[in-house]
Amino acid sequence: MIAQPDSSSPRRTVVLVVATMAAFLAPFMSASVNVALPSIGKEWDLPAVVLGWIATSNILAAAVFLVPFGKLSDIIGRKKVFGWGSLIYTLSSCSAAIAPSIAVLFAARVFQGLGGAMIFSTGVAMLTSAYPAHERGRVLGVNVASTYLGLSLGPVLGGFLTQHWGWRSVFWLSGILGLIVFGIVIARLEGEWTEARGEKFDAAGAVLLGAALIAVMLGFSLLPKISGGALVAAGIAGMFAFVGVENKVAYPVLDMKLFRSNPVFSFSNLAALIHYSATFAVGFFLSLHLQNVKGLSPQKAGFVLIAQPILMAVLSPLAGRLSDRLEPRLLASSGMSLSVLGLILLSVVNRETGLSFIVLALAVLGFGFALFSSPNTNAVMSSVEKRSYGVASAMLGTMRLTGQMFSMGVAMLIFSLYLGQGRIGPETVPEFLSAQKTAFLFFAGLCLAGVFASLKRGKLR
Repeated sequence: MIAQPDSSSPRRTVVLVVATMAAFLAPFMSASVNVALPSIGKEWDLPAVVLGWIATSNILAAAVFLVPFGKLSDIIGRKKVFGWGSLIYTLSSCSAAIAPSIAVLFAARVFQGLGGAMIFSTGVAMLTSAYPAHERGRVLGVNVASTYLGLSLGPVLGGFLTQHWGWRSVFWLSGILGLIVFGIVIARLEGEWTEARGEKFDAAGAVLLGAALIAVMLGFSLLPKISGGALVAAGIAGMFAFVGVENKVAYPVLDMKLFRSNPVFSFSNLAALIHYSATFAVGFFLSLHLQNVKGLSPQKAGFVLIAQPILMAVLSPLAGRLSDRLEPRLLASSGMSLSVLGLILLSVVNRETGLSFIVLALAVLGFGFALFSSPNTNAVMSSVEKRSYGVASAMLGTMRLTGQMFSMGVAMLIFSLYLGQGRIGPETVPEFLSAQKTAFLFFAGLCLAGVFASLKRGKLR
């Protein structure tokens, strides 16, 4: 590991630039692909289930590889893993852009998730390594803001590209951005971080963790079918087996001591899992509501939904700066409380609700998310030793992706209970509104439990 440079070192600026660009890529790609899915389906005449897996396969691959690559980066070097990840991400994006068949597109999406895992498990870790503790909240806030900027621009820019140049142009743009990141890493990023050099990589633990995550995520996508419940149960059993294995190996892929003896780390990750579980499906429900109940066009619906991520992008750097001065536990818990309020407001949305009320509720939710995310990330990264930065960053990313999958699993389960196999149309609007209300109330209750988990983490300072 090279010595830490002083605060004016240009290397720190390079780290901030590449990590911030990388944080933009995944959410931008995800939001853009969602807009492009109808065009992809039209080209190959694909059913809705297959279109759903074009989006889900990327998330699943990223979740499986995040923790293993986070640990590997601590051993062999975070810059090395980040650089290879950006190259894989670039090549897979270009492969998706020229895909001659749906099979090739699926393979490209999986490798995009793998490359993304290599990037996102190391980007935050490199930032935490490069900047001192008193500046950490500020740069992590910028990093988080970039994520939300990707979410904000994804639907707008993705829709524009798809409309004028076809869905493949979305992947070309992603590939170009990935290539720029790779070029900066090769040309400008000096030095390396290998605080865990010499440790052995726990391949068996990595495989067991990946299998358990796949079972849980696939299971949630299949609920309420019996096969879905069986897979979720098998995945949970695999998680318990993973914990047992990790407690016995000398160099685990995920050190359980981080959870047993570090309440700030464990409860901060739990809070992240709960918060993403309670909020990710909001855009899914409201997109359907605005188009099927309110009769808005996809473009107009997108402009309504953009209220949340814009506030998240604008306010996250401020929340990050505040977390350098104030206790992150209090800021993050206040943010989750605002998210509870936003979800309760959304639960009363019906056929007559005006768009201004929906925008207000989304603004409250966006404010809460911004106040939660940066301080919570700061708490996680500041609660571990340097040798565990990669694992900590990867674990936080895993909580995010698992929460997103759980949120969509709950949404699909509630839809199945209220709508069965029926389509959403004028004749099923009452059932849809009942499902929407149930979902938002459930998510509000879940988020309220997350407030207590956030408060229980204890003081960081």
